[in-house]
Amino acid sequence: MNVVITGASRGIGRAIAEIFAQHGSDLWLIARNEAGLLQTAEEIRTKFPSIRVETQAFDLGRREAAQQCGQWLSSGVDTIDVLVNNAGTFVPGNVTDEPDGALETMLAVNLYSAYHLTRAVAPKMIAARTGHIFTMGSIAGLQAYPGGGAYSISKFALIGFTRNLRQELKPHGIKVTAILPGAVYTDSWNGSGVAEDRIMAPEDIAMLIYAASRLSPAATVEELLVRPQLGDL
Repeated sequence: MNVVITGASRGIGRAIAEIFAQHGSDLWLIARNEAGLLQTAEEIRTKFPSIRVETQAFDLGRREAAQQCGQWLSSGVDTIDVLVNNAGTFVPGNVTDEPDGALETMLAVNLYSAYHLTRAVAPKMIAARTGHIFTMGSIAGLQAYPGGGAYSISKFALIGFTRNLRQELKPHGIKVTAILPGAVYTDSWNGSGVAEDRIMAPEDIAMLIYAASRLSPAATVEELLVRPQLGDL
């Protein structure tokens, strides 16, 4: 099975890569940080030497780069069985006080990257009449909150994109799932003072994605909402 993961060098993306590697899938890993991506790929190859791990650094917030990434995948992969649109970024602030350009940055990385990459590889998936596309949303796309600002706006838009994609692709045998997690302990929480065991681990999200990908062709998880046991922070 060929699994494509964006934002794969660390955090949730890396955890997703590891769980699919553990189960024998070949990986196509993409991230903006080339050094981090190469290190992650080498560590996964060492742990799981029987699988294939390919990498390429792209800034998917740029339309041209997302399209080039799609061309790289289309020319190198016979079939794309799983695509995880996980690339994302966060700039804190409210609509009225966040830095200029925050909206443009987060729309580019959180929404346009998934939109343009999916458009680039969808013809191959449609031709094969198989595949599963995941988008990494957020509870911020379901409920606005103080300090969410443009981040929340971008995640609301990503849910709309995913729901449209689900309707378009289901006649072609392609599954589409929106992952909507609450707080997950990634690098963005370092130094926050929040205890690591208070919120979810990246591996929690990875396990859910893997499980959803293993359902029979007759079953699709459309949206998966998961929160810390004690609730949102």
